[in-house]
Amino acid sequence: MNADIIKKLREETGAGVMECKNALEEAKGDTVKAKEILANSADAIAKKKAERATKNGLIDVYAHAGRIGVIVEVACESDFVAKNQGFREMAHNLALHIASMNPKSIDELMEQEYFADTSIKVSDYIKTQILQIKENIKVKRFVRFEMGEDEDKPTCAC
Repeated sequence: MNADIIKKLREETGAGVMECKNALEEAKGDTVKAKEILANSADAIAKKKAERATKNGLIDVYAHAGRIGVIVEVACESDFVAKNQGFREMAHNLALHIASMNPKSIDELMEQEYFADTSIKVSDYIKTQILQIKENIKVKRFVRFEMGEDEDKPTCAC
């Protein structure tokens, strides 16, 4: 398999080198089929890891132009992963998504098109991170505030 094709698939999907290589071999070099194989693999891995406890993680805070604020708690299995730059970026990206898309609940959040790549849902974005990081990841809760909204009714998925 051509290393450049593997590298490109890895950059597009976030999957590991060997997972990309194996998916491309199974797909006989067809990158579209390889992406489908990787997506199915991400689903299977996420389901397998879903039962594992998530007692670590971090809270990310984002403010947009002083008008919108988001606090999101994203959990993982180990403090090692919680300190990982990729995990921190993912938590921040989720805060950006919540700020821009204003979901009312975690269930709604998971079903929304991911703001940075509308070809996938937020749940798919998290699954790709699980595949890459190799730990269970969950959005535990979030709150979104917007200037001028009714004080008694911020968006809260507590």
